[in-house]
Amino acid sequence: QVQLVESGGGLVQAGGSLRLSCAASGRTFSISAMGWFRQGPGKEREWVAGLSWTGGGTSYADSVKGRFTISRDNAKNQLFLQMNSLKPEDTAVYYCAADSLPPPGEYDFWGQGTQVTVSS
Repeated sequence: QVQLVESGGGLVQAGGSLRLSCAASGRTFSISAMGWFRQGPGKEREWVAGLSWTGGGTSYADSVKGRFTISRDNAKNQLFLQMNSLKPEDTAVYYCAADSLPPPGEYDFWGQGTQVTVSS
């Protein structure tokens, strides 16, 4: 099992920045990748960004490319999402997720989410 706890959400004005954190515990040695997802009001959950825990490669949804940066602190088993130039449409509950069980390529564990609200 892997436990994930997000933090760092809040209310920010459009154009502002927030940094989300996700602390992983438990069987963290089994993690192969982590990612951020979000679910806005009345919307389905969508993938935002992903990071390979072994190679460090990153990928982003087109909607956040150039504005958001995913990063990690391996020593502390933490995942981050730096969000700049925030827009009202970024308002959502943000979740971190970990891929740690076979087969690879599916997120197996999820955090409880942290609310991000961007005012216009």
